[in-house]
Amino acid sequence: MATQWMLSEDQEMVRLTAERFARERLREGYQRRDSESRLDRALLREMGALGLIAPNVPENLGGIGAPSVVNGLICEAIAYGDFNVSYVNMVTPLITDVLVRHATPAVQEQFIPALAAGETICALGLTEPRGGSDAASLEVSAKRRGDTFILKGEKTSISFAEQADSMLTFARTNPEDRGPRGVSAFMVPLNLPGVSRTAFRDLGTKPVGRGSVFFDDVEVPASAMIGREGGGFTQVMEGFDLSRLLIGLQCIGAAQASVDETWEYVQERTAFGYRLSKFQGVSFPLAEHESQLEAMRALCYKALALRDAGRRHTREAAMVKWMAPKYGTDIIQSCLLLNGHYGYTMELPHQQRMRDVMGLQIGDGTAQIMKTVIARETVGNVAVHHK
Repeated sequence: MATQWMLSEDQEMVRLTAERFARERLREGYQRRDSESRLDRALLREMGALGLIAPNVPENLGGIGAPSVVNGLICEAIAYGDFNVSYVNMVTPLITDVLVRHATPAVQEQFIPALAAGETICALGLTEPRGGSDAASLEVSAKRRGDTFILKGEKTSISFAEQADSMLTFARTNPEDRGPRGVSAFMVPLNLPGVSRTAFRDLGTKPVGRGSVFFDDVEVPASAMIGREGGGFTQVMEGFDLSRLLIGLQCIGAAQASVDETWEYVQERTAFGYRLSKFQGVSFPLAEHESQLEAMRALCYKALALRDAGRRHTREAAMVKWMAPKYGTDIIQSCLLLNGHYGYTMELPHQQRMRDVMGLQIGDGTAQIMKTVIARETVGNVAVHHK
């Protein structure tokens, strides 16, 4: 991994632990678990015991107090072994980061240690049927009633929809303000009366599962609100810069696994008396893939380092978010074809990685949205520099 030169001894130890867990506990069962509709909770607890789920969490709440770069190292390593399991390594740091920054100590104690230990799964409840990528135009309402709020409406395209134990839910607390300042965040257990769920039949990421969550007059205490009323939109936007970088490393990890396996194949397979790796038509595409992955990886870790230094990294996060899912899918498809008729079978993992990675060209913001963010950030920087 190209980032080894920049790691401390402790960070290198975490990276090696994650790679070993991915190799020994995840990689072999990746395809078998594709037929399951839920993640293996025992595997998650093993990861939690190793500190691999929410390393950003302070030690007193069950984490190791690690910087964002470590989140990235773990996410990439786990995705190399099992892309679907790595969803936990992408979503949980986003949610725990919001809770650590904005939740009350009581809410932190209630939710964070169990999340970090892999004992529970928390979903991110942002997307709605009419909103999609327009995260500020939420319709789910949270009406105050004494010391409680009443949630009503539908969240859709939610990862972990059927198996999550809780949801960081964003709802409109001010019906008069139809913009982002009318949105608040709540930690909502999903076993409350009035919560129901449905599942989608997706092309990939089947063990993660995606679906809708319905709130039919669900009552939550006012203490479940995260941060100040009307501050929910800002909180999740801060978190998206982290999750977009982790998504990039998920896709890089999965694509790197297909590239590594394909290098092995073309050095073993022969044609016309030569190993396939001797033909430039085979080796050059793989060389291009290595170059693309290395460049995207470097940008991911640069942005994570900026985050750890408290510097702005929204532009870099958006760049990675549109590039890595697209090029990751393209790279895996290329590897599938380079494996010939074997690659086209369901026996090899390339087809599954391609299906799994493809979904992140949509989730957490499409390429069009990311390019809009990049343009906005760039124009703002140019304006500042030319004043």
